[in-house]
Amino acid sequence: MPASISFSFGEIMILKQDSTKQKLRGAYYTPKKAACKMAEFFQKDVSIQTILEPSCGSGVFVDTVLEKGLLKADGMLTAIDIEADEVQRTLERVGQQENVRLLTMDFFQYYQAHKDDARYDLIVGNPPYIRYQYLEEAQRAMMSQILTSHGMKANKLINTWVGFLVACVHLLNENGKLAFVIPAEILQVAYAQELRLFLAEQLTRITLLTFEELIFPDIEQEVVVFIGEKGGEKSGIRIIELNNLDSLDTLDLHTYAFQKLSHVNEKWTKYFVDEKENRLIARLRSDRRFQKMSDIARINIGITTGNNKYFSVTKKAVEEYGMESVVRPLIGRSSHANSVYFCKEDWQKNADSGKAAYLIDFPDVPMEDYPKKHKSYIKKGEKSGQHAGYKCRIRERWYRVPSIWVPDAFFLRRNNLYPKFVLNCCGAVSTDTMHRIQFYDGIEPERIVLSYYNSISFAFTEICGRSYGGGVLEILPGEVGNIVLPVLDSIPTDTVREVLGQVDQIIRKNESIELALDLVDQKILVDGLGMEAQDCTAAREIWKKMQRRRLKRG
Repeated sequence: MPASISFSFGEIMILKQDSTKQKLRGAYYTPKKAACKMAEFFQKDVSIQTILEPSCGSGVFVDTVLEKGLLKADGMLTAIDIEADEVQRTLERVGQQENVRLLTMDFFQYYQAHKDDARYDLIVGNPPYIRYQYLEEAQRAMMSQILTSHGMKANKLINTWVGFLVACVHLLNENGKLAFVIPAEILQVAYAQELRLFLAEQLTRITLLTFEELIFPDIEQEVVVFIGEKGGEKSGIRIIELNNLDSLDTLDLHTYAFQKLSHVNEKWTKYFVDEKENRLIARLRSDRRFQKMSDIARINIGITTGNNKYFSVTKKAVEEYGMESVVRPLIGRSSHANSVYFCKEDWQKNADSGKAAYLIDFPDVPMEDYPKKHKSYIKKGEKSGQHAGYKCRIRERWYRVPSIWVPDAFFLRRNNLYPKFVLNCCGAVSTDTMHRIQFYDGIEPERIVLSYYNSISFAFTEICGRSYGGGVLEILPGEVGNIVLPVLDSIPTDTVREVLGQVDQIIRKNESIELALDLVDQKILVDGLGMEAQDCTAAREIWKKMQRRRLKRG
C-alpha cells in the first residue's frame, strides 16, 4: 500500500486529493478522553484476556489499554499498523513487554492469515476511512473477499472502515466485545445497509454514542462510538446522544435501555426515537389508510446538466445570446420554490429578479445550423473548460443536456427546516437539486401534494432521509418513495383544493409550517380519515425530535 493512504489508527478521513501530508496520512488522532472512556467501559470485565487494535497508528489505544489495566499479566495485546514509523514510536514508548505484540503489516493481510485461528475478547480502535478508489487493486480484492464471505456485496461505494468492522466482528470470540470510532454514516447511508443487517445478526447488543459537536475539529466528519457485544441475551440497540466529549465524564451506560433491533435492511436513525414511538411508526406503516409515495408516482432525480452554472442562465444571458427559443422555464434551487403551486407568475418573478430561471436546451440539429449567438455561447463554454467535465465530455455533443422532460411536481432533495413538495403548474423543469415526480395514470396531483403536508408524512421524511453536516436533510429518490402518505380518495375535491390553497398561502407568507400541519392534521387526518388526534401529536413530536437533532449540527 502506498504510504500516502496508509491504514493508520487514531486517524480518520483519508482523502487522496487533500494536499497536506497530515491529511494524506490521515493523521487525525483520536482524543485521549474518548479512548479512555471506551477502555473504561470494559474495566470490570474480568473475562478479557486477548485484545486487538487493528490499526494502532499513534498508539493512543495501546497506551490507554495499558493505563486502564485492561491487559492482564497472562493476557495478550496485539496491535497492528502498516506504518513502520508509527509502530516503532509506540514500541519505544511502551517498551518491550512479553504480553504486548506490535506488528507492522496491512490488517487485511493479517486477517486473511489468521481468520480461522485468532479470536479476541476485546477489539478497540478507530479504523481508517479510505474511499474505495484510493485503494490498491490487491486491497480492493481483499476487502471484497471479506465482505462477500460474510454475505455482503462489494461495490465502489464501500469505505475501508466497513471492511475493518466486518473482519473484526468475525475475529471476536463467542462472548467478545468491540469498540470502534467510525463515521456516523453507518446509521443511514445505503452502502452500509447490508452492514447494518450483518451487525444485527452477529451481535446481541449494540450501543452507539453520538455527539452534537464534532469530536475531530480538523475535519467536517461526524463520528460515533460503536460498541458491539456478542454472547448473552439478545438485547438489541440503543443510541445515546451526547453534547461533546466532556459528556463522557458523567456517562453511565447502565441507565440507558435497549430497543429491540429489527433484522431488516433499515436505517438505524429510527432508533433515535423511543420504543413507543417506533411501535407507532410500525403501526402507521401497515395502516391501510396510508400508502407509500412509490405506489402513486415515479420519482426521478432532476436533470443532470453536468454544469448547472453554465446551463442554468438568467434572463440577461438569454437576451444577450438570443436564446429565447432554446430555453425552458427552470426551478433550479430551493429558494425558487416559495409555494405549493409553482405557477407562471412565480417563475416570472424569479426570472425578473435575476435568478437563473432558464435551462438551456439546444436542439438536435447540426451545429452549423445554430444561430451565431448560440455558437458564441458554446465557444465561450469551451474556452472556459466547461466541456471538459465528466458528464459533459461523455456526451456525443457536450452542450446538449439529455433527459429533459416536464414532471408533474418537484420534491426538494436537500432541505433545512422541511422538504417542499411543489406542483408544477407552468411546464417547468428542474436540475438535480430537486427530484422530478411523475404521477401514475388516474392520480390527482393536488390530492397527493396535500397528502404530504401532515405530521405523519413529515415524521417519515426525517426517518427515511439522512442528516449531513450543516443540519441538512438529504433525501434520495428511493427514500422519497418510502415516505408514507394518507390516502385521500374519500376527501371531496373541493375540500382538497380549499385546504391545499390554505397551505399554499402559509408557505407563500413564510409562516410557520406547523400552521399547515395543524390544519391538515385536523381537517384531513382526524375529521376526514378518522385518525386519532394523539397519533398526529406523537408523529409531530417524532418529526420535531429528529429535526432538532439534525439542526443542532447546523
